[in-house]
Order: sequence, then C-alpha cells, then structure tokens
Amino acid sequence: MSDHAVLHVKGRVLVGPEDVRDELWVVGGRVTYDRPVTPATETATVEGWALPGLVDAHCHVGLDAHGPVDAATAEKQALTDREIGALLIRDAGSPSDTRWIDDREDLPKIIRAGRHIARTRRYIRNYAHEIEPDDLVAYVAQEARRGDGWVKLVGDWIDREAGDLTACWPRDAVEAAIAEAHRLGARVTAHCFAEDSLRDLVEAGIDCVEHATGLTEDTIPLFAERGVAIVPTLVNIATFPDLAAGGEKKFPRWSAHMRRLHDRRYDTVRAAYDAGVPVFAGTDAGGSLAHGLVAAEVAELTRAGIPPVAALSATTWGARTWLGRPGLTEGAPADLVVYGSDPRQDVAVLATPRRVILNGRVVA
Repeated sequence: MSDHAVLHVKGRVLVGPEDVRDELWVVGGRVTYDRPVTPATETATVEGWALPGLVDAHCHVGLDAHGPVDAATAEKQALTDREIGALLIRDAGSPSDTRWIDDREDLPKIIRAGRHIARTRRYIRNYAHEIEPDDLVAYVAQEARRGDGWVKLVGDWIDREAGDLTACWPRDAVEAAIAEAHRLGARVTAHCFAEDSLRDLVEAGIDCVEHATGLTEDTIPLFAERGVAIVPTLVNIATFPDLAAGGEKKFPRWSAHMRRLHDRRYDTVRAAYDAGVPVFAGTDAGGSLAHGLVAAEVAELTRAGIPPVAALSATTWGARTWLGRPGLTEGAPADLVVYGSDPRQDVAVLATPRRVILNGRVVA
C-alpha cells in the first residue's frame, strides 16, 4: 500500500466497549468515519474486528537482563512488540536513550519514565540511578524533565541485612519527591512487590504502583479512594517461584515471602479490581522477560477474574485514556489491530492479529 492510499477497515470497529461501528477509513494516516469523496489512487480493504492499538503499560525498550542494549537490539524489541499489536508502550524505566524511535513511523509510540531511581545497592545492577534519600528530589526532577510525563521509583527491594523485601525510602523523602514531580507536570509510579511501602507511597500522593503484589484488605480501599492505578504484570509474577528457589539458601525469608505473594496473586488483582482500583495491562518485558507478551498478560487478567471486556479495556480504551492518548476517534492517528473474531468474547484472539496498522500503514 502506498503512502497515498486510502485504507478501508470494515466488519466491526470497536471504538469503545459499547461503541461498535461497521467501518472506518484511513486517509493521510488518520482515522475518519466519513467515506472519502475523492477517489484514491489506491484503496485497500481489511476486514475483521478492529481494536485500537494495544497498550503495554509496563515495558522496557532498550534494556535486557544486564542493563542497556544497543540500538539494533532495542529495535528488535520494539518490532517484537509491534508484531503482537502493542503500538503504544509505557516504558517503565530504561537506562538507554530511545528517543530515536520517535522518528520511526514503523515503530510503536513510547511514553517514557526516564531511568529507574533506586536506593544504593537495592536494585538490579546497571539499571537505575542508585542514590540516597537526600538526593531523591533532585533525581526525580531530573528524570521528570527527561521523561514523557512519568517518573519511576524502586519502592522496595531485597534488604540483604533483613533477608527480605523492605521499603527503600523514608516517608518524608517520597512526599517531597512526588510533590516535585507533580510540580513539574509528571506522574510518579513505583516498583513494589511487598506490603510495607504501599501506604506511605499512596498517602504521599503516588499515581501508580507496578506489580502491587503486596496489596491487602487494608491498603486496597486506600488505592481505590485515591484513584491510584496498578499494573500487575502477572506474566512477570509467574516467575516468582523460580526466583524464590534460586534464593532459598541465602535468603529463606525472602523466598518464602515471594512464594506467598505469588500464591495470592490472582486474589489480590481481583480484589483490587472489585474495589474499583484502576488496573492496566503491562508485561515487564525487557528485563529477563521476552517482548511481545501483552496478549498473554490480558489472558492472565481474565484468569484473575477480571471480566474479558474490562481486561481488553486495560490494554485498549481505558489504557489509552489513562495515558492521554487517543483511540479510534475521528482524526486520531490510525493505530489499530484487526482480528478474525470478536476479542470481547475470547481475549485469546489477541495472540493472533490478522493485521497490524500503524500510522495508517499495514505493518504486520
């Protein structure tokens, strides 16, 4: 299809969970519901069930298990996400400069959170700025200016002296840091596995928590009341038993804790959803996990008991609204995925897209 072609998508266009239309047109790379008046030099037709481009709300382009990667590897990561239909990525921390991706119309759009900010020797080597609490405000300000409206903290990690997960930051430090991020127009999220850090972070004004396996009946109502979102990354939480086995001899308390968090993961996510906590789909790809897992993550949300349409919203309509990016609205960039059957009836169809369309071009 040439750059000047008109693309006709017909069948069922899921503009929203209840807003279903019979067709849309792509003209000049943008969505329209008005049939073009002037005949195009070329018209292509795609049939099926169309969704807005999927969102991976926790992904790491430019990062692998050892730290930053070169541009060629980052490109492969982005292309792998694109092939499954993840056309909008919230990059939840990366030490690599991936701004060059913004100039590539064939690669997913990225919303960056800058580089992780962690306590000294309390995170994965080569990933984060590792600092002490007195420097937290300054580093949050730095990453707020570098990112695309988000900052990422490491809220808890294994404390070798305690032999278990503990909170990384004092309450007054996170209060001041979150206030500074908000002053600069950025939202703040934090990696949190355990229970201990959650109340302080939420009461300090945090906007989102990643993983959130430590949510309990005491903190879930607080998240719901404050509107604090969670990105459970269940495909990552599935690795906890292997992690626990690897650390059993050296850190038995930590290993046991990780197993407990894993065992109740589905109950935790469903309880949060039932309480009204906003839940979004993210994979944590790019560390030790492969890219292209967003369909698997949506399937995991349904296994946790989230209804299929709500799980779809967590990677489409709801996720795009949360991130301030359009879906299949008039005049929006034509980023969409077309499937052979209704994904509202079976989210498993997300694993086999019929067509992936990015900026109005069929790319997969």
